[in-house]
Amino acid sequence: MASNTSATAGRSRRASVIDSSDRARAGKAQPTSARPAAAAPSARIIIADFSPSVDQGAFAAKAVVDDPIAITADIFTDGHEKLAAAVLTRAGDEDAWSFHPLVAQPNDVWVGEASFSQLGRHQLKLQAWLDVWGGFVRDLAKKRDASRDLVLDIMEGRQLLEAAQGRATGAAATVIAAALADLNAAGSDPALVLLDDHLEAAMATANDRPFLAESFIQPVEVERRAARFSSWYELFPRSQTDDPARHGTFTDVVARLPHIAAMGFDTLYFPPIHPIGLSNRKGRNNTLTPGPDDVGSPYAIGAAEGGHTAVHPELGTLEDFKALLAAAAAQGLEIALDFAIQCSPDHPWLKEHPGWFDWRPDGSLKYAENPPKTYEDIVNVDFYAEAAAPGLWEALRDVVLFWADQGVKAFRVDNPHTKPLPFWQWMIAEVKARHPDALFLSEAFTRPKPMYHLAKVGFSQSYTYFTWRHTKAEFQAYLTELNTAPARDFFRPHFFVNTPDIDPYFLQTSGRPGFLIRAALAATLSGLFGVYAGFELCESAALPGREEYLDSEKYEIRPRPDRAPGDIVDEITALNRIRREQPALQTHLGVEFHNAFSDQVLYFSKVAPGRTDRILVAISLDPFTARETDFEVPLWLHGLQDWDGIAVEDLIEGHQFRWTGKFQHLRLTPERPYAIWRIGGEA
Repeated sequence: MASNTSATAGRSRRASVIDSSDRARAGKAQPTSARPAAAAPSARIIIADFSPSVDQGAFAAKAVVDDPIAITADIFTDGHEKLAAAVLTRAGDEDAWSFHPLVAQPNDVWVGEASFSQLGRHQLKLQAWLDVWGGFVRDLAKKRDASRDLVLDIMEGRQLLEAAQGRATGAAATVIAAALADLNAAGSDPALVLLDDHLEAAMATANDRPFLAESFIQPVEVERRAARFSSWYELFPRSQTDDPARHGTFTDVVARLPHIAAMGFDTLYFPPIHPIGLSNRKGRNNTLTPGPDDVGSPYAIGAAEGGHTAVHPELGTLEDFKALLAAAAAQGLEIALDFAIQCSPDHPWLKEHPGWFDWRPDGSLKYAENPPKTYEDIVNVDFYAEAAAPGLWEALRDVVLFWADQGVKAFRVDNPHTKPLPFWQWMIAEVKARHPDALFLSEAFTRPKPMYHLAKVGFSQSYTYFTWRHTKAEFQAYLTELNTAPARDFFRPHFFVNTPDIDPYFLQTSGRPGFLIRAALAATLSGLFGVYAGFELCESAALPGREEYLDSEKYEIRPRPDRAPGDIVDEITALNRIRREQPALQTHLGVEFHNAFSDQVLYFSKVAPGRTDRILVAISLDPFTARETDFEVPLWLHGLQDWDGIAVEDLIEGHQFRWTGKFQHLRLTPERPYAIWRIGGEA
């Protein structure tokens, strides 16, 4: 209805007013808050279910430099008016917004994308408005096709052009002026003039956006690629020796770098490298009776030689550490350090700042504990002690800044869920303001909501419940949760297969096939994959009845060879190679589970944004028995019929072939419990 469109255009430039005669016609008085005069100025256009959204903008969504973020929202209005919508983005320190149109989909869904080329905090928001010209030409075309009289419509179109001419600039003004001239030209077809695509584009730039609606502002934390894709290897520098009686050094670690890099790891992570206290030092296997040669736990941080900004003398000097950083970089490895907020009773802070600690009524220090466990070699700071703010908070921030200034930009944080959430939000923001490339890995084996909230307040990645997921149903449920809003917008799962604290029961009993299974699951389900040294050698000896290593490296020096009979070094190397080569495996997002007709075979696919090829992964969850099953090739996702063929590449064996038909057969054995294919490419 062209007349309605024209009237709408006029109304857009004055306030919506409903007078007393309108209320009288309603037949009865209404409460003040519900009167039309109060309701009319409210948003006519609705923007709902905006994604990404993290508590409606209270916390930042996560993104990676140059990775497109998918934008979706439900946007609609009353009547048959045509809408236009866009996502607006800007860096946190900028005033101007960049403008990216959204595209309408069925059922009032609008989609688009945004990307950011710089690290740091950014913002995005959505806007929607009436597309008066778009609605006018849509209806004009329908009327013209129906051979309707268009005289009044042509007049209304002229009015809209004349109004837009006063707003247009540059090329758009030239196009609009030419259209007005063509309308007056003898022999022209006014309808064709008004329906010109170039004119529609010009009018879009001159749109005064009537009834403009705007969403909340959603912050976005843009990080480097390693925030979502990295392969971590954890080792104790002191164990890089061929003799348990000789303490390893940073220089010894340098000799191990080529082997670690050759396995395909890109991040080398150390537990604390600081001086270790002598008071209440732990002996082997966490005993309270250490011998004179026991090295203690590196988590008992602080001694006469210094605290969190010092290095353990037996490892070397700060200059030795910086030389290690350079040597690692030459091998393509980044060094990550552990940030553990705890102190041995010998830490210098206890004498310098006794008000930062928790003292018992008898004047003794309160040891760290997780009842019934007590950690006698560790004491905790008290963030809310009267003397702690701001000094303690600033000192801890300065510890991270110190190591960042040395060149360390990745930090694994020990037990962050036991420290105040406001501290993490403040501290991470402070560090990223100076080092926007800094990454923080949360070692928070805790309840789901605290784990997620740590990600919201700033942690780049997090340890997860992967260790305790075993069945097909458990993996499908957990990955579906991680791929669904809101978690997908802010949480990045890091799938560590083991840690110095956790020797999983599955690995204790499953032998070499179990190590292959867990490596394949972690390496293909998440872009973030980590192992603690010894995993590649299939180490599994445990304390009886516990998920803890026998002869734990936390309390002694544990030399290891690069290779051992029955190791899985070659398999880990191949998994890391495939991860590097296939962008689809560089994130946990985008996983789709498909039918494999066995409860012991997990089968899924991933597709990288902008790619047409698909990675298929099948993993047996049974380390003891060969498993055979039929499975469905998702031909329908490639626009193919169930009987069609598709090119396949076996990414492990390296050969190419074709599958014909949707149903195929698979046999997985304990010796080779997984398969990885790429489909949709050329065979």
